[in-house]
Amino acid sequence: MLKPEVLVVAKLPPFLMEPLQQAYTVHDRIHETDAAAFAKAAPRIRAIAGGGESKVPRALMDQLPALEMISVMGVGYDGIDVAAAMERRVPVTHTPGVLNDDVADLAIGLMLSVARRIPQADQYVRAGQWLNGPMPLARKVSGARLGIVGLGRIGQAIADRARAFGMSIAYTTRHQKPEVSYRYYPSAQALAAEVDFLVLITPGGAGTRKLVNADVLKALGPQGYLINVARGSVVDESALVEALQNGVIAGAGLDVFENEPNVPAALRGMDNVVLTPHMASGTRQTRQAMADLAVANLHAHFAGQPLPSPVPECRSISA
Repeated sequence: MLKPEVLVVAKLPPFLMEPLQQAYTVHDRIHETDAAAFAKAAPRIRAIAGGGESKVPRALMDQLPALEMISVMGVGYDGIDVAAAMERRVPVTHTPGVLNDDVADLAIGLMLSVARRIPQADQYVRAGQWLNGPMPLARKVSGARLGIVGLGRIGQAIADRARAFGMSIAYTTRHQKPEVSYRYYPSAQALAAEVDFLVLITPGGAGTRKLVNADVLKALGPQGYLINVARGSVVDESALVEALQNGVIAGAGLDVFENEPNVPAALRGMDNVVLTPHMASGTRQTRQAMADLAVANLHAHFAGQPLPSPVPECRSISA
């Protein structure tokens, strides 16, 4: 029996590639590296596998007449043209839930790191500067005011951790959540004006592009910190650089950027910023769980079973 053929559109880790290669005929990024091989295989490709940063535009789908589903190893899927997929009744799946804890942990870690200046303190000791006297005082986190932009599963997990720090919690989302007791604000700007730390964990895409702009940063103010574990596109990066340079806000903890892996030199040169390389879900345990779920979605599709985790837009065509 012939194995279903799958196009891989990103450099995937071995713990995802190996089960894919066992169950399917895998074409690894041939659409980018071997036009002739891609043209030959395209009529037989029935699924796409990729990561959270993968791009699957309408033009690629147009070349795959047998395409049946798209499996993303990642919670974010803003690089996938979901509208084009739905027109073809091609469900898109992702891997939510399994990475909630890791992303929430890193959000809190970035908050502590930038406020308590932990990376700078490490360098202070390594460089022998402690011999010359103590570091300048840092900013307390416990008891501070936290604002969360996007109170989904990960946002709730961040709030749970923040409560242990005695923080007061407020949030903004597209629609107020009546089941949540935290204070609600109708916009990111209104929320920013009332908090000390503004954490971004909203989905990417056109609807949230540059949601955090110069006005939001001004509202956050010179004692405020921005933490972004969402998508780089959610922040107007040039406005953020200007705000950090001019003391409009106190600092930032950033795991995501507008043009990854290219990070502006201005950000890399600032000592009031903590930078991490889009690693919020980057533990062995969580990445394995994400890979397992991505494979489970593919297996379910080809077995004619309900998909474990379709993206919200595709739930009506994946049952």
